Amino acid sequence: MNAPDTIQAADDGGTKRFRAKRDAILAAAAEAINEQSAKGMTFADVAARVGLNTTSVTYYFRRKEDLAAACFEHTLDQLQDMLATSMAQPTPADRVAMFLRLNMERLAAIRRGEAKQLAVLSDLRAMEGRAREQLLAGWREVFSRTRMLWGEPANRAMKDLYGARAHVLLENSFWLSAWLVRYELDEYPRVEARIMDVFRHGVAAPGAMWQPRLLDLEHDESEPGRAAFLTAATALINELGYRGASVQKIASELNVTKGSFYHHLDAKDELVAACYQRSFDTIADAQRLAHERGGSMWQMVQNVIATLLDVQFSERGPLLRTTALSGLPPTERQVMMDRSNRIARRFAGMISDGIAEGSLRAVDPLVASQALMSLQNAAFDMRKWAGTMPRQRAVAMYASTLVFGLFDDRAVTSAA
Repeated sequence: MNAPDTIQAADDGGTKRFRAKRDAILAAAAEAINEQSAKGMTFADVAARVGLNTTSVTYYFRRKEDLAAACFEHTLDQLQDMLATSMAQPTPADRVAMFLRLNMERLAAIRRGEAKQLAVLSDLRAMEGRAREQLLAGWREVFSRTRMLWGEPANRAMKDLYGARAHVLLENSFWLSAWLVRYELDEYPRVEARIMDVFRHGVAAPGAMWQPRLLDLEHDESEPGRAAFLTAATALINELGYRGASVQKIASELNVTKGSFYHHLDAKDELVAACYQRSFDTIADAQRLAHERGGSMWQMVQNVIATLLDVQFSERGPLLRTTALSGLPPTERQVMMDRSNRIARRFAGMISDGIAEGSLRAVDPLVASQALMSLQNAAFDMRKWAGTMPRQRAVAMYASTLVFGLFDDRAVTSAA
């Protein structure tokens, strides 16, 4: 793909100097996108990061949208390269392990200052026009090639299962940068091994059966109008990012005026905070209710996973993706990450207790808990997929990716 309207200089477009400067601009823009979102990124900020003036940046990219598109295109190209390398491995497990290794090596190189960040793709759908169409086509190609890590599916059911696995693998690779910072560089190989262990075998003990009992989540509907705003805003922020989901778009989604919006909430930042609060409260409530109901830790864990996936796949309103944090002011973003980490630690505690009683495998609880956070946070993207089958089946198939591992077919064979 070529980013639309990117200037290709006839005389020096192929020179090392031109390419080096263009690469530096892309790297600076990727950092800005990750901090401020694609819509929040400015030419002036990017220029300052590479020691240029704004006019110099426009020599390489005419518009800010072209620069953002080029950043996303670069991320997609890097993913394609990693997938091509992974596909050279002989088995699905070897391919997934290689893809994970390449991601870990990239993050380690960034941490050492030997490589630059890639632009996160959470804002990709906020792009507009032809660039959006091209980028979404590129993303679909990445997804399709990721699914092929497991080979050619024998039937539609296996294609669905491979699709769920591909989604979970990609989302976990994107989520790595959010929590790997808690580990020293020399621990990365151990962390990689622990992640791959979860990918290979899941968290459930051998012989465990998937028999969840959904939890009855209670929601305060004392302000139904406000709740409707939170539901619509959550879906739009998941789709378009923090800055892409404008007040006008949220109001239009509900067919109300902007004035009605401010009747329920004073400002957009308050709305985003309320969306996160609602989502985190939902997860925390599920964890609490599972403990109150009792049973083995394996029963509790599967009850929480199934309940949250049921919410994500239903019309009750999605949970807000933690990866949608890009664009939030740093202080607010840290508050949200702190809450996310507390919830993850509660999952880690449940896993630790499950290991002690023998109902869960001996996995690294902290690593496994982050994988579970990624599983449920990203499930929103699979709602259309889940709508093609009974929801109970969709929940079981999607959950199986981390419950039983990325290479266990029982979610299909048990329903055959």
